[in-house]
Amino acid sequence: MIPGPLEKDAVIGGRYKITGYIGAGGMQHVYAATDTLIGRVVALKTPQNNSATKRFKRSAVLAAKVNHPHVAKTLDYIDDGASRYLIEEFIEGEDLSKSLLARSAFLDPHLAARILHHLARGIAAAHHANVIHRDLKPSNIMVRGGYALDEIKVTDFGIAKLAGETLEEAAEGGAHSLTLSATAVGALPYMAPEAIETPKEVTSAADIWSLGAMMFHIIAGVLPFGSGLRAVNRIIVGDVEPPPAFVLANAQFAPLATELLEIVATCLKRDPTARPTADQLVRRCETLCYAATGRREGKVRQIRFTTQGFIVVSGRDTFFHMGSVYGERPAVGDSVVFASYGGGGAPRAHPVVKIRDLKKGR
Repeated sequence: MIPGPLEKDAVIGGRYKITGYIGAGGMQHVYAATDTLIGRVVALKTPQNNSATKRFKRSAVLAAKVNHPHVAKTLDYIDDGASRYLIEEFIEGEDLSKSLLARSAFLDPHLAARILHHLARGIAAAHHANVIHRDLKPSNIMVRGGYALDEIKVTDFGIAKLAGETLEEAAEGGAHSLTLSATAVGALPYMAPEAIETPKEVTSAADIWSLGAMMFHIIAGVLPFGSGLRAVNRIIVGDVEPPPAFVLANAQFAPLATELLEIVATCLKRDPTARPTADQLVRRCETLCYAATGRREGKVRQIRFTTQGFIVVSGRDTFFHMGSVYGERPAVGDSVVFASYGGGGAPRAHPVVKIRDLKKGR
């Protein structure tokens, strides 16, 4: 027996065999399943309540219009009379909040710029298909390969409209109040002011706001308007949290970080019509000078003269200088994520970000 309404090995629609339970979002249960017809693994989603069931097909039809490498593809929809099921591309990985942000409150500007570029492209494709996500947040961004960022995709377009209607009810004090709706509470730190004030009039500009709020979180390690219901008034009046000093303190990262914060500021404009479109964000990202080099994880083996040291991975050293560290300086024994480049002697690491060692709980 596995959590949720479905049992392991159950076959849905005569085709999709349940192999495991992935988890539950604010609106749905998510399972891993095998498409017995062609042998591939898929994600199978089913709504958590009857109200959601009534609107699941409409959301699936909308999601199927979006086809882009940075969007999880909707593959099939099943109505067996009693229940509804959405079949989506399976992404081997974890969402952004459980992977990258679980071990570091923030990411370096180069990795952040790469994420922004990819997400903007995926969101632009959705907007071209006249699909608004309305619930963009880290838990709806899937990442494969961890910090190496082998793949990043926006997911849950299949419940975009469904989530939007629930948020409308919450904002208007309906059956799903802000204090009770997990969907609304989870989305709140990234919600545009119009999504709170006039939810029925939300446009694609609300997705741009949410993307900007997410990117501020990723760069600065703090939510732009705080969390919980206290964030509502700050969102409405545009009271953005100032970025921590470390974001611009290091001259090696300040130029790119400044550009990213400028982009974020345009996304968080109070007037929806003053925000850039997703296409404009994509073009702006194409002008950013960021390194797309893959990342590795290692431990600081040695620090010399307080300014330099070595990171060890599988018995091999990589040299680093404290000037290449974004955020808190690591100590001997700390886990770090870094990109490395060849050079004389040991390879050179840049950027370097301290991350939490989950085994040690720090």
